[in-house]
Amino acid sequence: MNIHEYQAKAVLREFGVPVGRGAPAFSPEEAVSAAKEIGGPVWVVKAQIHAGGRGKGRFKEADSDDKGGVRVVKSVEDVREAAEQMLGRTLVTHQTGEEGKAVKRLYIEDGSAIARELYLSALVDRGSSRVAFICSTEGGMDIEEVARETPEKILTMTIDPATGYMPYHGRKVAAALGLKGGQIRQCVKLVGSLYNAVVDKDMSLLEINPLIVTEAGDLLCLDAKVNFDSNALYRHKDIVELRDIDEEDPAEVEASRYDLNYVKLDGNIGCMVNGAGLAMATMDIIKLYGAAPANFLDVGGGANKEQVMNAFKIILSDDAVQGILVNIFGGIMRCDIIAEGIVAAAKEMAIDVPLVVRLEGTNVELGKRILNESGLAIIAADDLNDAAQKIVSQVKGT
Repeated sequence: MNIHEYQAKAVLREFGVPVGRGAPAFSPEEAVSAAKEIGGPVWVVKAQIHAGGRGKGRFKEADSDDKGGVRVVKSVEDVREAAEQMLGRTLVTHQTGEEGKAVKRLYIEDGSAIARELYLSALVDRGSSRVAFICSTEGGMDIEEVARETPEKILTMTIDPATGYMPYHGRKVAAALGLKGGQIRQCVKLVGSLYNAVVDKDMSLLEINPLIVTEAGDLLCLDAKVNFDSNALYRHKDIVELRDIDEEDPAEVEASRYDLNYVKLDGNIGCMVNGAGLAMATMDIIKLYGAAPANFLDVGGGANKEQVMNAFKIILSDDAVQGILVNIFGGIMRCDIIAEGIVAAAKEMAIDVPLVVRLEGTNVELGKRILNESGLAIIAADDLNDAAQKIVSQVKGT
């Protein structure tokens, strides 16, 4: 689960992380009120969307200017003007795609005198099963670009959970960032605070870009991006309350209501699979035969008839879907239950795109019989390879 920058900074502030003064605003009037409370003389008006690259972004509407979603202003009236120009507009960045995201809230923040811009992030490294810190002197840039162009400027460091954070970790980061004197002590404290936040709040990603050194020589987190492990949200009701459903794909929100794991993709073949590993293999083999999946959809190991029906509804809500591949391995899940759900959904929804079904496992013969006796135009497949070839062929009309 993602949250907005101002929410992330509020969470980090609880752990003693240095962040600037600021307040959210949902209208030009609230933006002006926040600016007056902060005091100035310089303010930063930031669009709040779940995407990076806001400062370099552009607004879709023809009548808006092209100053991007992050603006430095020097008067309260300029704060109002920026708020009026940004709220309700659609901001397009390299992470949103051309459809962009509507700006419904802003963050008004105290301006900072920047001497240096640095990069610092923490994430869960699945390979080492540890929290890893990544830092670079190239703050304000996409870390992927830095890794591609100048990988020697990136330091990656993992923290052993048996020992937890130790001061030498912070000193190692400080050395990599070229910090001096009192900045080293600040860095030791900062990295420790960030580590505590990641562990205590079950964050999967915490990115500070940029982390700045002010002209006064202090460290300050100028931006903050935080993702949380959705599987751990039951432990954090305070974090769940920060969820902004408007920033999420409507189909993904709908899927979460039925305990379905759904992610919209850019292809044209809808996929319904049980198990994340099998779902990934299904998407890979669709690509192998020259097409692209329209979604990742894992119905889980214990899906019932109603969940299967809802899964079909969500898949077909995507206008790009030109065919559907169902790939089920019945372990805990019974193939006959899946077959009943498929038949019920096909009859209720009048599915008008090719439907290929591959069943294997518990009660597979019964499941196949239910499909064969349904009278519906369901194409049976013997295995995953056969299923992928058949759905790609149907969609391409070959």
